[in-house]
Amino acid sequence: MERGYRTYASSVAPSTTRVVIWLIALNIAVFILQRLFLDKYVDLLGLVPTLFLGRAFLWQIVTYMFLHASVLHIFFNMLFLWMMGSELERHWGSREFLKYYLVTGCGAGLVNVLVQPYSSTPTIGASGAIFGIIIAFALAFPDRELMLYFFIRIKAKHFAILVGALELVALLLLPNVGIARFAHLGGLVVGYVYLKYDRLAYPLKKRVLRTQAKLAEGARQREEDRQAEARGEIDRILDKITREGIGALTDREKTFLEKQGGRRR
Repeated sequence: MERGYRTYASSVAPSTTRVVIWLIALNIAVFILQRLFLDKYVDLLGLVPTLFLGRAFLWQIVTYMFLHASVLHIFFNMLFLWMMGSELERHWGSREFLKYYLVTGCGAGLVNVLVQPYSSTPTIGASGAIFGIIIAFALAFPDRELMLYFFIRIKAKHFAILVGALELVALLLLPNVGIARFAHLGGLVVGYVYLKYDRLAYPLKKRVLRTQAKLAEGARQREEDRQAEARGEIDRILDKITREGIGALTDREKTFLEKQGGRRR
């Protein structure tokens, strides 16, 4: 099971925005329902790679984000969602923020599934999306200072590097402690690729455009060669008519002249 990371950061308290309010309310409501009724359905609503891939339980890629393992798990996730998500929603707009939240949450889950496709352990929690928010906040406000554990000042860009490094070290040293590290790191990676796609894809786009230009130039050159060859053949046939008369033309030469006449019309 995925559990919330215990690192705490605070900044100047932001005013809560519309999508963030709804996401927090939805997560809390689902958590209450989970505690009352849904714990026995975690295998159905959590993200279980063997069920997602083997039995096409595709809804799990979304529903897993709204389940949580404990009060601390949901508390820290919602804290970061409120603290950083509100800033990002104001910066991007509600629609783009919601799209990003879902893309990084689903992307993190997909990374987790692809890395361990034979796992039957359910992954739950919004942490993948939250890690996506952390990297987005660091890219949007790199020099914004946060308070780590209430007394250590750290810039947002350094905080993102720190949590990523800690997750990677924890993955290497403590691989089997019941925390979905791949989902956490997946949220960081998916968020970064999503936000930097144009920059990352530029070399590939440049290569594609260069190849397309070469193909277009080759096609243009072939067309010019075909037209030059046709003009040469027309001149030869006209010279033949001048010398020998139109009756001397072969069927192929007559057909060629008719086709060329049709093209010019």
